[in-house]
Amino acid sequence: MKKQLLFIVLISFALLNFNCKKTLTGPDSPFTLSVEDVSCTEAWVKITSANFQNPSLLTLFVDDKPNQNLTLVSSDTVLCVDSLLPNQSYKIKAVFAANNQQQTTNEVIAKTMDTTTHNFTWQTFTFGEHSSSTLYDVAIIDENNIWAVGEIYMKDSLGNTDPHAFNAVHWDGNTWELKRIMFYTICGQTSLTAYPAKSIYAFSEKDIWIAMDGDQVARINGTSQISTQCSPWSFSINKIWGTSSSDLYAVGNGGNIAHYNGTSWKKIESGTTSIINDVWGIEDKVGNSILYCPVSSFFEPGDKKILRITNNKVDSFLWNKDVRLYSAWTAKENFLFVCGEGAFENKFGYWNQITLPAVGMNSVRGNNINDIFIIGDYGFISHFNGVNWKVMSSPNDKGYSKVNVKEDVVVICGQNQGRGIIEIGKRN
Repeated sequence: MKKQLLFIVLISFALLNFNCKKTLTGPDSPFTLSVEDVSCTEAWVKITSANFQNPSLLTLFVDDKPNQNLTLVSSDTVLCVDSLLPNQSYKIKAVFAANNQQQTTNEVIAKTMDTTTHNFTWQTFTFGEHSSSTLYDVAIIDENNIWAVGEIYMKDSLGNTDPHAFNAVHWDGNTWELKRIMFYTICGQTSLTAYPAKSIYAFSEKDIWIAMDGDQVARINGTSQISTQCSPWSFSINKIWGTSSSDLYAVGNGGNIAHYNGTSWKKIESGTTSIINDVWGIEDKVGNSILYCPVSSFFEPGDKKILRITNNKVDSFLWNKDVRLYSAWTAKENFLFVCGEGAFENKFGYWNQITLPAVGMNSVRGNNINDIFIIGDYGFISHFNGVNWKVMSSPNDKGYSKVNVKEDVVVICGQNQGRGIIEIGKRN
């Protein structure tokens, strides 16, 4: 009886010792986990193998619970963990078998983003007294310093129609002031005209750039116009964007892209002759600018694509849909949001259509991937809080052209029944 009991104890100890040796972690593991990015409900985890063997089978654990089984076919794999909750921390690791032993990777912590609120208080302002006034673009410096550009037709002091339009308005927190930004009537001559303005971009309250509905760009210091420049070649500018006044891009009709380095303009070959509707960029992890430009025309056939500009070199971003796009925006290198004939999001190279009403969508902008606005025809306004999209308007006669978002302020511009319109929303 004693011998049997001793045998059982020895066997149990041996099994326990064997099981303890099955789990190897840290430097003994051939796989390493790292968190690449997060949203409110997702985490992207990269699995890297120093000594990759194809195929490799792993089980991913989230908070010590099996989440998904994986078959790796490359040494670097990025996988998505979804159905997470906002503003939560999750422990993630992977378990796999090697040499008849169970091994565990390092454990990483993924902290999801919090949601933002859909609650905004709105003010509406209209501009114009005759003809067809409209506003094409808007820039926010802060809630008490907002600019919009377009063409606004007013009456003179005697009540007569003034044929000379204003092309900008400025908000100081209390009132709007109509302004005229002057461009050369003809490049190379001295006479000036307040042509309709199409685009605006503000680097600061004292460094604001405005493009006419043509090939000229003006610079103002917040109070005065300090320069006007003609492009070396003729084209119609649709949007400007940059990182500084010595790194400015202008895109427009005919597939034209121009870059200003602080001294001169240089043409960037786009590979298309179709209309480039918008430009938006970010800086990558090593400080290079990455720009995205949607290409398509509503009035004529042509390319329907997304251009990506890196180090002033242009290639095409992943897009194979027969859909017109008018705007693009992102805040992170692995995400892209576009809109036009529908709205779409790209996460780590995979496209998904956003479920929204079937209406023309003209502009997308945001603070981060959990705080995004899309606006468009028939007064369409929609906000993404990181978890869901909320339509914040009912169909009406308003046509919105551009939206800009900065912290807790959103500004939308466009036209309504022949008058320019601006909507200012402040987060509650």
